[in-house]
Amino acid sequence: MSPFELSVRFFLQLAIILCACKAVGWLVSRFGQPPVVGEMIAGVLLGPSLLGLLAPHWQAQLFPPASKPILFSVAQVGLVLYMFVVGLEFRIDLVRDRLRSAIAISASGILAPFLLGCLIAWWLVGRQGFFTAEVNVWQAMPYLGAAMAITAFPMLARIIVERKLTGTPVGALALASGAIDDAAAWCVLALVLASFANDPSIALYAIGGSILLVAFTFTLGKRLLGVIATRGERSEADSRHMFGWLLVLLMLAAWFTDSIGIYAVFGAFVLGAAVPRGKFTEQVQSRIEPIATQLLLPLFFIYSGLNTRFDLVNEAGLWLVASVVLVAAVAGKMGACYLAARACGESHRDGLGVGALMNARGLMELIILNIGLERGLITPTLFTIMVLMAIVTTLMATPLFEAVYLRRPKLA
Repeated sequence: MSPFELSVRFFLQLAIILCACKAVGWLVSRFGQPPVVGEMIAGVLLGPSLLGLLAPHWQAQLFPPASKPILFSVAQVGLVLYMFVVGLEFRIDLVRDRLRSAIAISASGILAPFLLGCLIAWWLVGRQGFFTAEVNVWQAMPYLGAAMAITAFPMLARIIVERKLTGTPVGALALASGAIDDAAAWCVLALVLASFANDPSIALYAIGGSILLVAFTFTLGKRLLGVIATRGERSEADSRHMFGWLLVLLMLAAWFTDSIGIYAVFGAFVLGAAVPRGKFTEQVQSRIEPIATQLLLPLFFIYSGLNTRFDLVNEAGLWLVASVVLVAAVAGKMGACYLAARACGESHRDGLGVGALMNARGLMELIILNIGLERGLITPTLFTIMVLMAIVTTLMATPLFEAVYLRRPKLA
């Protein structure tokens, strides 16, 4: 297809995607799920798992392989804009008061599922159909461990925003823990990719670059952002002008974290968290949030759904593996985060709430799985099993959170 034909097809894709997300979002809301879960499910429904199964010709015509890079690029922009808004709403003071808890929770939420993932990889690596022949046990174990340890940071953030918990202790604690959790998981993934590619610079760039970004953003970068915010509050014309420069910084932050292998959303979140709060910040949020959430962000979920196939898990043995993965994922993430929170003095209610939110894997899981599939680490079968785990743990997040946090009296 020519670039013009792909652009024409893109607008049709976008219209169908938005309709599907609205319809499924409305449906899942009847069951107490947030719209973000509907968007995730809509992506699977429009992919090969359902539409491709029922109407393969229509699905191939609607989403030809040549259009996937366009969907991916636009989806990345939407995700970056959204995570920047989440950063703008992030209250560092609440995290500072609970920094010890956030570090302990994120460390427990990484270590426990990571070790369980390593054990599962050790069990599967000698069996055919899960890891490719080029992968040895020392590459398989840390990769699957990182995949089990990942948290659905964008989805966690969106659930917190939709439930208006961004400024609450449990919301700030979950966001901080999720951010640390995922940054560490991506660093582990960088080490695995470095081992697989025999290139140590991959890990060096990821770990060193992330430290450099945070240090720069909250020192010199914060001063620059302060100048932009101050000038942006002078007049409407200055606000629009400074908004443009802020977008430039946002794209640079996303580019930097993407280029070092940590993923663009973290650069966007860190930059948003460093912007001084005030009238200009409120204007920026009101300009970005509607377009990001209603138009661009759904593309991110749809793109991932297009790479998901459930027909590959078609044997009892494979369903056993899927069950083991799911149980290990829930116990390792939710259980460990709850125990860590309680050990740090958090209430029973807050500990359960954070554990329920951290248990969701969502689309960050799909990203790390797609990387493994594209790099030749895992097979489509293991990819599908891990996707099933991601969907189930994400569907569990909101009902569990509401059951243990929103509908229970506060306990000591």
